[in-house]
Amino acid sequence: MAAIFEATCTAPVNIAVVKYWGKRDTSLILPTNSSLSVTLSQDQLHSKTSIRASADFTTDRLWLNGIEESIEKNKRLVACLRETRALRATLEAENATLPKLAGLKIHICSENNFPTAAGLASSASGYACLVYTLSKLFELPLNASDLSVVARQGSGSACRSLFGGFVAWEMGEKADGSDSRAVQIAPETHWPDLQAMICVVSDEKKGTSSTEGMQLTVKTSALLQHRIKDVVPKRMDDMIAAIHAKDFPKFAELTMQDSNQFHAVCLDTYPPIFYMNDISRAIIRIITEYNKDGVKAAYTFDAGPNAVIYAPKENMAEIFSILSHYFPGAAFDDSLNLVKENPEKVAAGLPQNFDARISPVFAQGAVKQILHTKADDGPRTLDSAQHGLLNAAGLPKRLA
Repeated sequence: MAAIFEATCTAPVNIAVVKYWGKRDTSLILPTNSSLSVTLSQDQLHSKTSIRASADFTTDRLWLNGIEESIEKNKRLVACLRETRALRATLEAENATLPKLAGLKIHICSENNFPTAAGLASSASGYACLVYTLSKLFELPLNASDLSVVARQGSGSACRSLFGGFVAWEMGEKADGSDSRAVQIAPETHWPDLQAMICVVSDEKKGTSSTEGMQLTVKTSALLQHRIKDVVPKRMDDMIAAIHAKDFPKFAELTMQDSNQFHAVCLDTYPPIFYMNDISRAIIRIITEYNKDGVKAAYTFDAGPNAVIYAPKENMAEIFSILSHYFPGAAFDDSLNLVKENPEKVAAGLPQNFDARISPVFAQGAVKQILHTKADDGPRTLDSAQHGLLNAAGLPKRLA
Protein backbone atom coordinates (compact mmCIF):
# COMPACT_ATOMS: atom_id res chain seq x y z
CA MET A 1 0.00 0.00 0.00
CA ALA A 2 1.32 3.43 -0.96
CA ALA A 3 2.13 6.09 1.61
CA ILE A 4 -0.76 8.37 2.52
CA PHE A 5 -0.44 12.13 2.92
CA GLU A 6 -3.47 13.94 4.31
CA ALA A 7 -4.54 17.26 5.80
CA THR A 8 -7.85 18.38 7.34
CA CYS A 9 -8.75 22.00 8.05
CA THR A 10 -11.71 24.30 8.64
CA ALA A 11 -12.17 27.85 7.35
CA PRO A 12 -14.60 30.58 8.36
CA VAL A 13 -17.31 32.59 6.67
CA ASN A 14 -16.68 36.31 6.27
CA ILE A 15 -19.40 38.91 5.85
CA ALA A 16 -18.40 42.09 4.05
CA VAL A 17 -19.19 45.53 5.45
CA VAL A 18 -17.76 47.17 2.31
CA LYS A 19 -18.93 44.94 -0.51
CA TYR A 20 -17.06 43.37 -3.42
CA TRP A 21 -19.21 43.38 -6.57
CA GLY A 22 -17.64 43.30 -10.00
CA LYS A 23 -14.46 41.99 -11.63
CA ARG A 24 -12.03 43.85 -13.86
CA ASP A 25 -10.46 40.49 -14.83
CA THR A 26 -12.76 37.47 -14.72
CA SER A 27 -10.09 34.78 -15.13
CA LEU A 28 -7.78 36.03 -12.38
CA ILE A 29 -10.75 37.32 -10.32
CA LEU A 30 -9.45 40.86 -9.91
CA PRO A 31 -12.07 43.16 -8.35
CA THR A 32 -13.28 46.55 -9.51
CA ASN A 33 -12.97 47.86 -5.95
CA SER A 34 -11.39 47.02 -2.60
CA SER A 35 -13.59 45.48 0.11
CA LEU A 36 -13.59 44.83 3.85
CA SER A 37 -15.16 42.10 5.97
CA VAL A 38 -15.55 40.61 9.42
CA THR A 39 -14.53 36.96 9.87
CA LEU A 40 -17.21 35.10 11.83
CA SER A 41 -16.70 32.27 14.29
CA GLN A 42 -16.21 28.76 12.91
CA ASP A 43 -18.01 27.45 15.98
CA GLN A 44 -21.25 28.42 14.18
CA LEU A 45 -20.33 28.57 10.46
CA HIS A 46 -17.48 26.84 8.66
CA SER A 47 -16.33 24.75 5.73
CA LYS A 48 -14.33 21.63 6.54
CA THR A 49 -12.04 19.94 4.03
CA SER A 50 -9.92 16.79 4.00
CA ILE A 51 -7.44 16.25 1.17
CA ARG A 52 -5.45 13.05 0.71
CA ALA A 53 -2.64 12.39 -1.78
CA SER A 54 -1.72 8.82 -2.65
CA ALA A 55 0.04 6.91 -5.42
CA ASP A 56 -2.91 4.47 -5.22
CA PHE A 57 -5.30 7.12 -6.60
CA THR A 58 -5.76 7.09 -10.37
CA THR A 59 -7.52 10.41 -10.78
CA ASP A 60 -8.28 13.60 -8.87
CA ARG A 61 -11.74 13.41 -7.26
CA LEU A 62 -13.94 15.86 -5.35
CA TRP A 63 -16.95 15.41 -3.06
CA LEU A 64 -18.90 18.45 -1.88
CA ASN A 65 -21.42 17.85 0.90
CA GLY A 66 -21.47 14.13 0.09
CA ILE A 67 -21.98 14.49 -3.69
CA GLU A 68 -19.20 13.84 -6.19
CA GLU A 69 -18.53 16.84 -8.44
CA SER A 70 -16.46 17.21 -11.60
CA ILE A 71 -13.08 18.85 -11.10
CA GLU A 72 -12.35 19.33 -14.80
CA LYS A 73 -15.49 21.42 -15.35
CA ASN A 74 -14.59 23.77 -12.48
CA LYS A 75 -11.98 26.16 -13.88
CA ARG A 76 -11.53 27.93 -10.55
CA LEU A 77 -10.83 24.73 -8.68
CA VAL A 78 -8.42 23.66 -11.41
CA ALA A 79 -6.61 27.00 -11.03
CA CYS A 80 -6.19 26.53 -7.26
CA LEU A 81 -4.86 22.99 -7.76
CA ARG A 82 -2.50 24.12 -10.51
CA GLU A 83 -1.09 26.99 -8.45
CA THR A 84 -0.51 24.98 -5.27
CA ARG A 85 0.93 21.99 -7.12
CA ALA A 86 3.36 24.28 -8.96
CA LEU A 87 4.50 25.76 -5.63
CA ARG A 88 5.00 22.24 -4.24
CA ALA A 89 6.92 21.17 -7.35
CA THR A 90 9.30 24.11 -6.85
CA LEU A 91 9.95 23.01 -3.26
CA GLU A 92 10.61 19.44 -4.41
CA ALA A 93 13.02 20.66 -7.09
CA GLU A 94 14.94 22.62 -4.46
CA ASN A 95 15.00 19.79 -1.91
CA ALA A 96 15.40 16.23 -3.22
CA THR A 97 14.57 14.72 0.18
CA LEU A 98 10.95 15.91 0.10
CA PRO A 99 8.21 13.39 -0.76
CA LYS A 100 7.08 13.80 -4.37
CA LEU A 101 3.53 15.00 -3.71
CA ALA A 102 3.11 17.45 -6.60
CA GLY A 103 2.56 14.64 -9.11
CA LEU A 104 0.22 12.52 -6.97
CA LYS A 105 -3.54 12.37 -7.53
CA ILE A 106 -5.68 13.66 -4.69
CA HIS A 107 -9.10 13.07 -3.18
CA ILE A 108 -10.87 16.14 -1.81
CA CYS A 109 -13.86 15.94 0.52
CA SER A 110 -15.49 19.16 1.71
CA GLU A 111 -18.56 19.87 3.84
CA ASN A 112 -20.31 23.05 4.95
CA ASN A 113 -22.24 23.10 8.21
CA PHE A 114 -24.65 25.61 6.60
CA PRO A 115 -26.56 25.86 3.28
CA THR A 116 -24.45 26.26 0.15
CA ALA A 117 -25.10 29.16 -2.27
CA ALA A 118 -27.88 30.73 -0.18
CA GLY A 119 -26.12 34.05 0.39
CA LEU A 120 -24.13 32.89 3.44
CA ALA A 121 -20.69 33.16 1.80
CA SER A 122 -20.24 29.42 1.29
CA SER A 123 -17.91 29.83 -1.70
CA ALA A 124 -15.64 32.11 0.37
CA SER A 125 -15.21 29.64 3.22
CA GLY A 126 -15.11 26.70 0.81
CA TYR A 127 -12.28 27.96 -1.39
CA ALA A 128 -10.37 29.40 1.57
CA CYS A 129 -10.57 25.97 3.18
CA LEU A 130 -9.52 24.22 -0.03
CA VAL A 131 -6.43 26.37 -0.54
CA TYR A 132 -5.46 26.40 3.14
CA THR A 133 -5.76 22.59 3.31
CA LEU A 134 -3.71 22.21 0.12
CA SER A 135 -1.05 24.46 1.66
CA LYS A 136 -0.90 22.20 4.72
CA LEU A 137 -0.84 19.00 2.62
CA PHE A 138 1.97 20.39 0.45
CA GLU A 139 3.70 22.14 3.40
CA LEU A 140 3.91 25.43 1.49
CA PRO A 141 5.93 28.17 3.25
CA LEU A 142 3.41 30.92 2.47
CA ASN A 143 1.91 33.48 4.83
CA ALA A 144 -1.84 34.10 4.82
CA SER A 145 -1.60 37.15 2.55
CA ASP A 146 0.45 35.24 -0.05
CA LEU A 147 -1.97 32.32 0.17
CA SER A 148 -4.89 34.72 -0.33
CA VAL A 149 -3.61 35.43 -3.86
CA VAL A 150 -4.22 31.76 -4.69
CA ALA A 151 -7.57 31.53 -2.86
CA ARG A 152 -8.80 34.63 -4.71
CA GLN A 153 -8.59 32.67 -7.96
CA GLY A 154 -11.17 30.23 -6.59
CA SER A 155 -13.61 32.78 -5.16
CA GLY A 156 -12.82 36.45 -4.74
CA SER A 157 -14.14 36.74 -1.20
CA ALA A 158 -12.27 33.58 -0.20
CA CYS A 159 -9.08 35.61 0.13
CA ARG A 160 -10.60 37.40 3.14
CA SER A 161 -11.42 34.11 4.93
CA LEU A 162 -7.70 33.32 5.32
CA PHE A 163 -7.52 35.77 8.22
CA GLY A 164 -9.48 36.19 11.42
CA GLY A 165 -10.89 39.48 12.67
CA PHE A 166 -11.25 42.43 10.31
CA VAL A 167 -9.87 41.93 6.81
CA ALA A 168 -9.39 44.10 3.73
CA TRP A 169 -9.08 42.76 0.20
CA GLU A 170 -6.88 45.31 -1.51
CA MET A 171 -7.92 45.44 -5.17
CA GLY A 172 -4.38 46.04 -6.43
CA GLU A 173 -3.28 47.57 -9.72
CA LYS A 174 -1.02 45.02 -11.43
CA ALA A 175 -2.36 43.09 -14.43
CA ASP A 176 -1.05 39.78 -13.08
CA GLY A 177 -3.00 40.18 -9.82
CA SER A 178 0.06 39.77 -7.59
CA ASP A 179 -0.91 42.81 -5.51
CA SER A 180 -4.62 41.89 -5.24
CA ARG A 181 -4.56 40.24 -1.83
CA ALA A 182 -6.05 40.17 1.64
CA VAL A 183 -4.51 41.94 4.63
CA GLN A 184 -5.65 41.91 8.25
CA ILE A 185 -6.85 45.31 9.48
CA ALA A 186 -7.25 44.15 13.09
CA PRO A 187 -7.25 40.74 14.79
CA GLU A 188 -10.37 39.12 16.26
CA THR A 189 -9.18 40.12 19.74
CA HIS A 190 -9.29 43.84 18.83
CA TRP A 191 -13.04 44.39 19.29
CA PRO A 192 -14.42 41.53 21.42
CA ASP A 193 -17.59 43.50 22.16
CA LEU A 194 -18.76 43.32 18.52
CA GLN A 195 -21.10 40.43 17.76
CA ALA A 196 -23.38 39.34 14.92
CA MET A 197 -26.82 37.83 14.52
CA ILE A 198 -27.65 36.09 11.25
CA CYS A 199 -31.27 35.72 10.16
CA VAL A 200 -31.54 32.77 7.75
CA VAL A 201 -34.50 33.85 5.63
CA SER A 202 -33.89 31.30 2.89
CA ASP A 203 -31.54 28.35 2.57
CA GLU A 204 -32.40 27.82 -1.09
CA LYS A 205 -29.89 28.37 -3.87
CA LYS A 206 -30.27 31.91 -5.16
CA GLY A 207 -31.78 32.63 -8.58
CA THR A 208 -28.88 34.73 -9.90
CA SER A 209 -25.42 33.57 -8.88
CA SER A 210 -22.92 36.16 -7.65
CA THR A 211 -20.59 35.39 -10.57
CA GLU A 212 -23.32 35.92 -13.15
CA GLY A 213 -24.87 38.88 -11.36
CA MET A 214 -21.79 40.97 -10.80
CA GLN A 215 -20.62 40.83 -14.41
CA LEU A 216 -24.05 41.88 -15.63
CA THR A 217 -23.77 44.83 -13.22
CA VAL A 218 -20.31 45.73 -14.57
CA LYS A 219 -21.71 45.77 -18.11
CA THR A 220 -24.92 47.71 -17.48
CA SER A 221 -24.86 49.78 -14.26
CA ALA A 222 -23.83 53.44 -14.38
CA LEU A 223 -24.26 53.57 -10.60
CA LEU A 224 -21.52 50.92 -10.19
CA GLN A 225 -19.01 53.20 -11.93
CA HIS A 226 -19.87 56.00 -9.48
CA ARG A 227 -19.50 53.56 -6.59
CA ILE A 228 -16.08 52.34 -7.78
CA LYS A 229 -14.61 55.80 -8.40
CA ASP A 230 -16.30 58.13 -5.93
CA VAL A 231 -17.64 56.09 -3.00
CA VAL A 232 -15.60 53.01 -2.09
CA PRO A 233 -12.09 54.54 -1.74
CA LYS A 234 -13.20 56.99 0.97
CA ARG A 235 -15.56 54.45 2.54
CA MET A 236 -12.69 51.99 2.94
CA ASP A 237 -10.60 54.62 4.73
CA ASP A 238 -13.52 55.62 6.95
CA MET A 239 -14.35 51.99 7.78
CA ILE A 240 -10.76 51.15 8.70
CA ALA A 241 -10.65 54.22 10.96
CA ALA A 242 -13.96 53.24 12.61
CA ILE A 243 -12.69 49.70 13.27
CA HIS A 244 -9.39 50.91 14.73
CA ALA A 245 -11.29 53.37 16.97
CA LYS A 246 -13.98 50.77 17.83
CA ASP A 247 -16.49 53.47 16.89
CA PHE A 248 -19.68 51.42 16.56
CA PRO A 249 -22.06 54.22 15.42
CA LYS A 250 -19.71 55.09 12.55
CA PHE A 251 -19.06 51.41 11.73
CA ALA A 252 -22.82 50.78 11.69
CA GLU A 253 -23.65 53.78 9.53
CA LEU A 254 -21.03 52.84 6.93
CA THR A 255 -22.10 49.17 6.97
CA MET A 256 -25.76 49.97 6.34
CA GLN A 257 -24.98 52.60 3.70
CA ASP A 258 -22.77 50.16 1.83
CA SER A 259 -25.35 47.38 1.97
CA ASN A 260 -28.00 49.79 0.68
CA GLN A 261 -25.78 50.90 -2.19
CA PHE A 262 -24.80 47.36 -3.13
CA HIS A 263 -28.47 46.42 -3.53
CA ALA A 264 -29.15 49.72 -5.34
CA VAL A 265 -26.42 48.75 -7.80
CA CYS A 266 -28.13 45.38 -8.26
CA LEU A 267 -31.40 47.21 -8.94
CA ASP A 268 -29.58 49.53 -11.38
CA THR A 269 -28.37 46.47 -13.32
CA TYR A 270 -30.27 45.80 -16.56
CA PRO A 271 -32.29 43.69 -16.27
CA PRO A 272 -32.42 44.29 -12.50
CA ILE A 273 -31.26 41.75 -9.91
CA PHE A 274 -33.29 41.21 -6.75
CA TYR A 275 -31.56 39.47 -3.85
CA MET A 276 -33.65 40.79 -0.95
CA ASN A 277 -37.29 39.86 -0.34
CA ASP A 278 -40.15 41.18 1.82
CA ILE A 279 -38.66 39.67 4.97
CA SER A 280 -35.29 41.27 4.22
CA ARG A 281 -36.91 44.66 3.80
CA ALA A 282 -38.88 44.20 7.02
CA ILE A 283 -35.61 43.58 8.88
CA ILE A 284 -34.26 46.86 7.50
CA ARG A 285 -37.33 48.71 8.80
CA ILE A 286 -37.05 46.98 12.19
CA ILE A 287 -33.37 47.90 12.65
CA THR A 288 -34.03 51.45 11.43
CA GLU A 289 -36.78 51.83 14.04
CA TYR A 290 -34.51 50.32 16.71
CA ASN A 291 -31.86 52.93 15.87
CA LYS A 292 -34.15 55.97 15.97
CA ASP A 293 -32.78 57.24 19.30
CA GLY A 294 -29.17 56.31 18.62
CA VAL A 295 -27.35 53.73 16.50
CA LYS A 296 -27.40 50.39 18.33
CA ALA A 297 -27.30 47.88 15.45
CA ALA A 298 -26.33 47.59 11.79
CA TYR A 299 -27.87 45.41 9.08
CA THR A 300 -26.08 44.16 6.01
CA PHE A 301 -27.16 41.83 3.18
CA ASP A 302 -24.89 40.01 0.75
CA ALA A 303 -26.17 38.49 -2.52
CA GLY A 304 -29.18 36.83 -0.89
CA PRO A 305 -32.10 37.60 1.44
CA ASN A 306 -30.36 36.60 4.68
CA ALA A 307 -29.62 39.44 7.11
CA VAL A 308 -26.49 39.87 9.19
CA ILE A 309 -26.96 42.24 12.10
CA TYR A 310 -23.84 43.60 13.80
CA ALA A 311 -24.19 45.09 17.28
CA PRO A 312 -22.38 45.48 20.60
CA LYS A 313 -22.79 42.43 22.85
CA GLU A 314 -24.95 44.40 25.32
CA ASN A 315 -27.65 44.94 22.66
CA MET A 316 -27.91 41.37 21.41
CA ALA A 317 -30.56 40.11 23.85
CA GLU A 318 -32.84 43.06 23.02
CA ILE A 319 -32.33 42.55 19.28
CA PHE A 320 -33.14 38.85 19.63
CA SER A 321 -36.33 39.75 21.55
CA ILE A 322 -37.42 42.11 18.76
CA LEU A 323 -36.68 39.59 16.02
CA SER A 324 -38.54 36.87 17.94
CA HIS A 325 -41.60 39.14 18.07
CA TYR A 326 -41.74 39.70 14.31
CA PHE A 327 -40.42 36.30 13.23
CA PRO A 328 -41.78 33.66 15.61
CA GLY A 329 -40.65 30.07 15.43
CA ALA A 330 -37.09 30.62 14.23
CA ALA A 331 -34.67 27.93 15.38
CA PHE A 332 -31.97 29.35 17.65
CA ASP A 333 -28.66 27.84 18.70
CA ASP A 334 -27.76 29.41 22.05
CA SER A 335 -24.08 28.45 21.87
CA LEU A 336 -23.04 31.90 23.20
CA ASN A 337 -25.52 31.59 26.11
CA LEU A 338 -27.55 34.65 25.09
CA VAL A 339 -30.86 33.26 26.38
CA LYS A 340 -29.29 31.56 29.36
CA GLU A 341 -27.58 34.75 30.56
CA ASN A 342 -30.36 37.25 29.64
CA PRO A 343 -33.69 35.46 30.23
CA GLU A 344 -35.65 38.61 31.09
CA LYS A 345 -34.32 40.73 28.20
CA VAL A 346 -34.91 37.92 25.69
CA ALA A 347 -38.53 37.55 26.80
CA ALA A 348 -39.24 41.30 27.05
CA GLY A 349 -40.81 41.73 23.58
CA LEU A 350 -40.57 45.16 21.96
CA PRO A 351 -38.74 47.99 23.78
CA GLN A 352 -40.59 51.05 25.06
CA ASN A 353 -41.26 53.69 22.38
CA PHE A 354 -40.76 51.10 19.61
CA ASP A 355 -43.36 51.62 16.87
CA ALA A 356 -44.76 48.11 16.40
CA ARG A 357 -46.54 49.16 13.19
CA ILE A 358 -43.34 49.33 11.10
CA SER A 359 -43.76 45.68 10.10
CA PRO A 360 -46.40 42.96 10.28
CA VAL A 361 -45.70 39.90 12.40
CA PHE A 362 -44.69 37.19 9.94
CA ALA A 363 -45.89 33.60 9.86
CA GLN A 364 -44.10 30.91 11.85
CA GLY A 365 -40.83 29.98 10.19
CA ALA A 366 -40.56 33.02 7.89
CA VAL A 367 -37.07 33.31 9.36
CA LYS A 368 -35.91 29.70 9.52
CA GLN A 369 -33.00 30.15 11.90
CA ILE A 370 -31.25 32.83 13.92
CA LEU A 371 -27.51 32.37 14.50
CA HIS A 372 -25.68 34.31 17.21
CA THR A 373 -21.97 34.61 16.53
CA LYS A 374 -18.94 36.88 16.84
CA ALA A 375 -15.70 37.89 15.14
CA ASP A 376 -13.19 35.07 15.42
CA ASP A 377 -10.04 33.45 14.05
CA GLY A 378 -8.92 32.34 10.60
CA PRO A 379 -8.51 28.77 9.30
CA ARG A 380 -7.80 25.95 11.75
CA THR A 381 -5.78 22.76 11.23
CA LEU A 382 -7.34 19.55 12.59
CA ASP A 383 -6.05 16.05 13.21
CA SER A 384 -7.12 13.98 10.18
CA ALA A 385 -7.11 10.75 12.19
CA GLN A 386 -9.77 12.16 14.50
CA HIS A 387 -11.58 14.71 12.35
CA GLY A 388 -10.92 13.63 8.75
CA LEU A 389 -13.77 13.27 6.25
CA LEU A 390 -12.19 10.39 4.26
CA ASN A 391 -12.25 6.71 5.21
CA ALA A 392 -9.40 4.22 4.93
CA ALA A 393 -10.06 3.78 1.19
CA GLY A 394 -9.89 7.52 0.56
CA LEU A 395 -13.63 7.86 0.01
CA PRO A 396 -16.07 10.09 1.94
CA LYS A 397 -17.25 8.78 5.31
CA ARG A 398 -20.62 10.41 4.57
CA LEU A 399 -22.43 10.49 1.24
CA ALA A 400 -25.60 12.41 0.46
